[in-house]
Amino acid sequence: MKNYRIALLFVVAVSFVGITQAVESTSIKAIVGGTVVDLDGNASIHNAVVVIEGERITAIGSAKDISVPDDARVIDATGSWLIPGLMNMHVHLGLVLPGKMEAELANETEGELVLRMAASAREILQAGVTSIRSPGNSWPPRAPGHEDLALTKAIAKGQAIGPRIFSSGEAIVITGGHGSKEGQTYSDGPFELMKATRKEISAGADWVKIMISGGIATEGGSIVGALMTPEEITAVIDVAHRFGAKVAAHSGSSAATNIAVDAGIDSIEHGYSLDRQVLRKMQKHGTWLVPTIVVTQPATQPFFEKIGSPDWYLKRRNSVGKEHWKALEMAIEEGVNIALGTDQLPSELNDGTTATAREAQYYVAAGMTPLQALRAATIEAARMLGADDSIGSLEAGKFADIVAVDQDPTKDIRALRNILFVMKGGEVYRDFQSK
Repeated sequence: MKNYRIALLFVVAVSFVGITQAVESTSIKAIVGGTVVDLDGNASIHNAVVVIEGERITAIGSAKDISVPDDARVIDATGSWLIPGLMNMHVHLGLVLPGKMEAELANETEGELVLRMAASAREILQAGVTSIRSPGNSWPPRAPGHEDLALTKAIAKGQAIGPRIFSSGEAIVITGGHGSKEGQTYSDGPFELMKATRKEISAGADWVKIMISGGIATEGGSIVGALMTPEEITAVIDVAHRFGAKVAAHSGSSAATNIAVDAGIDSIEHGYSLDRQVLRKMQKHGTWLVPTIVVTQPATQPFFEKIGSPDWYLKRRNSVGKEHWKALEMAIEEGVNIALGTDQLPSELNDGTTATAREAQYYVAAGMTPLQALRAATIEAARMLGADDSIGSLEAGKFADIVAVDQDPTKDIRALRNILFVMKGGEVYRDFQSK
C-alpha cells in the first residue's frame, strides 16, 4: 500500500509539470531596471541589476557597478520593486475545515487529496510565496498521511511545481485534544509522544507539531485550556532537538505557552490569548510567534461563510478575535520574534487579496512598520527555519527567489496585493506579461 501511495504521488506530481512550466529555463539571467528593496532599512538600489546563474544570485547592485553578462537572458523589471520571495509559515496543504467543505471532501481518496495539494502548491507559487512551512500535512490529521513529504521531494527534484516546503509531517495529537475525533485514542504520556515524535522525524519531517491547548476547529472544550502536561511537552521537545528537528506548538493558552517556552519550544502557533507576561518570556527566550491573525478577524469573515462554516465554528472563531488581536499588538510591542503565517492557503482570497498579503496588512495595523511586516514575510521567517543562509533576502550566493511588486512595500505593505513577477530558484514562474 505504501509503495502504491508513493508511486501515485509521483505520477500525480509529475502531471502538474506539464500544466505550469517555468517561462524559460536559461542558465544565466539578468533582471534589470527594477528597484531592489533593502530589508535592513538602508537605501533601496535603484536601476538595479540582479545576475542569476542556475539557481542562485551571483551579483546584485546598481547598473553602474554590475555588468550584464553577454549571454544572459535579460528580464526588464523597470518600474517595479524587487523583494525576496514571500514565505508563509503556517500552511496545511490538505486543509479541511468544518462545515460544507468537510462534507464535500468527506470521501476524498488519497489520490484526490494529492491532486488537490499539488494544485494548491502551484497556486501558492503563482501568488509569490516561494517557501512555506507545513505544520501538519492535513487538518485534521489523517492516516496514513505524509503526502506533503512526497510532494516536497518531487518539487525539490523538479518533478512538480510549487514552493519550497519545510514540513512537520503529520501533527501529533493527544486523546481528547485539538484535532482528535470523539471516541478515538491517540498518543498520550511522555513515552508514546516520544515515539510519535521519532516516527515523524524518521518519515522526513524537519519540524514536529504538537497541540498543547484547545483550538477553534475542534468542537467543544476550551480554546485556551492547557491540555498537554509539562512532562509530555518536555518529552517531545527533548527528542526532537536530539534529532536536530524543531518543534511548533499550537497554542491559544498563556498557561500552556508558559510551560512550552520553559521547555525550549521553537515556535508558538496562533497565540489566541497570550498575556504580556508570557510574551515577555518568549522575547527573552527568542521563541517565535506565528500569529495567523487572518483567521480570527472581521475582514475575513466572508471566507468562512463562503466555505459554509457551521455556526459553532464561527462562534468559536469570533470568541477569540479581540483577544487574539490584543495578543498580537502586545507581541509587537514586546519585540517578540514574529514570522508570517496564515493557517489558510497562502493564495486563498481574503478581503480582495491573498491570505498572505492580508496577514501582512494586519501586522501593520497592529503596530509594525511596513518594513517589519515585509521582514516577517521574508528574512524573519527564514531565520525561524534556520535557512537564512540560503533564502529570505536578495544577496549573492542565495537562491534566486525573487518577487516583483508595483510599488515600494516598505512605504505601503499593500504593495503585496499586486504581484507582477515570480522567480524561484532562478526559474520564472510568473512573468511581467502574465495576467
